[in-house]
Amino acid sequence: MSKLGFVYIMTNQNRTTLYLGVTNDLCRRIYEHKNHLIKNSFTDKYNLEYCIYFEEYARMDLAIKREKEIKKWNRQKKESLINKVNPKWEIAATEKGFKVASSFSEEIKNIMNQLKTEE
Repeated sequence: MSKLGFVYIMTNQNRTTLYLGVTNDLCRRIYEHKNHLIKNSFTDKYNLEYCIYFEEYARMDLAIKREKEIKKWNRQKKESLINKVNPKWEIAATEKGFKVASSFSEEIKNIMNQLKTEE
């Protein structure tokens, strides 16, 4: 059975540098980046501690294929990809888990309110 795969983008506090990676455990990988466990790596040198974008794949080979595709893109195209789903460049995932998109939580609130009024 194939493992899940994630393509993700990390950035620094000032949002000036981007790092694109692939992993089978996004939360663990973010923990490694945030705690600078891989010394002298690109993410360590540039303090890339914030995951602002990720995609999940059912198989790791698909995630690797997507990572290779995005890595060929210029910065502007990568920013456009991020902006489509995260225009404020908020943290999308942490070492503790995934963030729920505000639009999704708003949708849930609306559904709950509709259910209450229908009772």
